[in-house]
Amino acid sequence: MAKFDFNKITQWLAYILKCPVCGQRYKPEETKVIDTGEEKPLSGRSLLVHTDCERCKSSVVFSIAIDGPEIFSIGMVTDLTSQDTSKFKNANPITTDEVLATHQFLQGFNGDFKTLLK
Repeated sequence: MAKFDFNKITQWLAYILKCPVCGQRYKPEETKVIDTGEEKPLSGRSLLVHTDCERCKSSVVFSIAIDGPEIFSIGMVTDLTSQDTSKFKNANPITTDEVLATHQFLQGFNGDFKTLLK
């Protein structure tokens, strides 16, 4: 598989992608590749890209699939920062035991976060 120049791809993506909230074009320096999909043996290449809008301050994560001349992208507005995306990318997945423990906690929780967080 050919090597991709992620810097050029990031600049190109920033040029063509617009903020879904306000329509502003993204700046390349605000657009970061989170995951390149290099470890996956697919015929094409997939990228996960995070960017922040300078105008409205919203953040978007784009999933980009490059397969020969075809490029597909899906964007999702998020409250994650670039630092959050790196942090969670390297974190361990949530276990089923953690999900069940959270569910059990919420069943008995009265909603008083002020007391809980003291």
